[in-house]
Formats: sequence, structure tokens, C-alpha cells
Amino acid sequence: MRSKLFIGLLTLLVSVSLVAVPAFAQGKSTDKKAESSTSKGDTKAKTELIDINSATKQQLMTLPGIGDAYAQKIIDNRPYHGKNDLVQKNIIPKATYDKISAEIIAKQSPASGKAEKKETAPKSDKKDSTSKKTS
Repeated sequence: MRSKLFIGLLTLLVSVSLVAVPAFAQGKSTDKKAESSTSKGDTKAKTELIDINSATKQQLMTLPGIGDAYAQKIIDNRPYHGKNDLVQKNIIPKATYDKISAEIIAKQSPASGKAEKKETAPKSDKKDSTSKKTS
């Protein structure tokens, strides 16, 4: 009689553990999925860099340590060849730059610079050729 009771309790314990273990394992994996999805969202937000050559004053002021005065100073001293120009040109302190360097970029606009150079060169050639004809 005792052996039947013992076998019944043992069977019940094994059955419960077989059902409970996968349930706990699934709960842990969903927590990891939730954590990984939030970290992916953070990564997406971090990859949106602020271009110091084209950002508005309000966009610059969202950076840590950049207030109204520094934002205006950044705008007034454009264009920047690299983001480290902010420190090299004494626009912001090194400590502030260290806070924001991962969040900014200094994009170049090569199309506008090249177009200006190309336009000025042919115009000067045309002027020379016309001045030669009139001479």
C-alpha cells in the first residue's frame, strides 16, 4: 500500500516537473527577446547622427552640454571638415565634445563645392576668350 502511494506521488511529481520546466524556460527566453528588441531600438536611435554642418539650432540643443550659446556658435562657424573641428576651432570645450562625439557627424557637401569650382573656371575662360576677341 505504501509503495503504491509512493509510486503515485513520484509519478505526480515527475508529471508536474515536466510541465513546469518548459514553461519556465519559455518565460526566460521571452524576457531575453524583449531585452534584445529594446536594445535594437536603442541602437537605431543611436545611429541617427546629427550633422553639425546642417542641423538646426533646436537639433543641436538636444545634444548633452549644448545650450543656446554653443548651438549658435556651432552654426556661426560652419562649415566643418570633421567633427573634431569643434574642439580644434575652440567652438566647444573638449569635455563637451567627449559627451557628444558619438552622436554627431560632419557631412560634406561635395556636389555644391565641386559645382562652384567648375562653374567659376569656365566663366573665367569665357571672359578671357571674349576679351581676346575684342582686343
